[in-house]
Amino acid sequence: MSVTRAPETASSLQLCRLMRPDDANIVGNVHGGIILKMIEEAGCIVGTRHCNTQNGMSCTPLQDRCLAALVRVEKTEFLCPVFIGEVAHVTADITYTSKHSLEVQVKVMAENILTGAKKLANKAALWYVPCSLKNVEKITEVPPIKYASEEKEEEGRKRYEAQKMERLETKARIEEVVPPPPSPEDAPKEQHTVGFSQSSLIHLVGPSDCTLHDYVHGGVTMKLMDEVAGIVAARHCNTNIVTASVDAINFHRKIKKGCVVTVTGRLTFVSNKSMEIEVLVDASSLVQEDKGKYRAVSAFFTFISLDKENKPLPVPPLKIDGEEEQRRFEEGKARYLQSKAKRLADKERQQ
Repeated sequence: MSVTRAPETASSLQLCRLMRPDDANIVGNVHGGIILKMIEEAGCIVGTRHCNTQNGMSCTPLQDRCLAALVRVEKTEFLCPVFIGEVAHVTADITYTSKHSLEVQVKVMAENILTGAKKLANKAALWYVPCSLKNVEKITEVPPIKYASEEKEEEGRKRYEAQKMERLETKARIEEVVPPPPSPEDAPKEQHTVGFSQSSLIHLVGPSDCTLHDYVHGGVTMKLMDEVAGIVAARHCNTNIVTASVDAINFHRKIKKGCVVTVTGRLTFVSNKSMEIEVLVDASSLVQEDKGKYRAVSAFFTFISLDKENKPLPVPPLKIDGEEEQRRFEEGKARYLQSKAKRLADKERQQ
C-alpha cells in the first residue's frame, strides 16, 4: 500500500492499493470489510498525524504523543462494487474538530488501470478521539483546523452534536445478550428463519490486530463484522451477496490484546431486495478471569443478493417467530423506510 501526503496540509491523506484475489469473494467482488479496513486506516493516520502536529511542527511533547482511536462510523453507502485488479484510492480529510474529537470524511475511488476509468465506490464519515500513548484513558486535546467558511464550521458542529446524541442513545440499548447460534444438530431446519442464518465468529486478538496501545484497530473489528454479516446473508439467500451499506458503527468499549471476541450476526429485517443484519461484538479477557464479557461494538449491515451479472436478485422473505423477532423486524423496517426516504430526497436535490 502506498501513502501519499497532501503537501499543503497535515489534515489530508491518500492511500492507494491494488485489489488482489485474497481481498475478494469467489466471484471477484472485493469484500466490504476490506474497504472498511482501508477507510479506517486512512482515518487513523490522518487523525493521529493532525493531533501530533500543527503547521508541520510537533504540537505535543515527545512524552505525551497520542494515537487517534475510532469511536464511531456514520452510515456508509457502498455505491458500486470494487473488483480484483482495480486500484482503490482512499482519500481522507479532517472536516471538523471539537476540543477532544475530530471528524474525518473519506472517499474511495476505484480505478481500472487498464482503461483508466474511475468510479466513486464509497463515502464515509468517521469520528476519532486522541488517546495518550502514556495513559490510554487520557483523552488529549485536538488542534483546531481552519474552515473554509463559518457555514462549514456550523455544519460540522451540528454533525458533532448529532453523532454525540446518537452514541448516547445507542449505548443505552446495547446490553442485550445475544444467544449463541445453535449447534449443528440443534440448528433450525427451516430455511429463511432468523435462527437458520444466525452466525458467530470467535477471534483471539493478537499483536497484528492492535495499535501501539495494544488495543484492536477499528478496521480489524469492522472487517470481522462484515465477514459475519456476509455469512448470514449468504445463508439466507444461497447466492452471491455484497455489502450495500452499513448503519452507524458505534465503538462502546476498547478491546485489548489477548481478548477473545465473539462477533454475532442475525437478520432483523428483509425487504424485496435487501437484508438488514445486526452485528454485535462481545469481548472477554482470556487471561483475567475476573473480567466478564462486555459489549464492545454494534452496527447494522445491509446486504443485497446478486446474480452472475452482478444485478440485484429478489431476497427470500424472512420468517418471523415470536414477539422479539417481530419487534426487531418492525424497527428494521422503520430504518429501511427512513433510509429510502433520505436517498430519494438526496436524489431530488441533485436533479
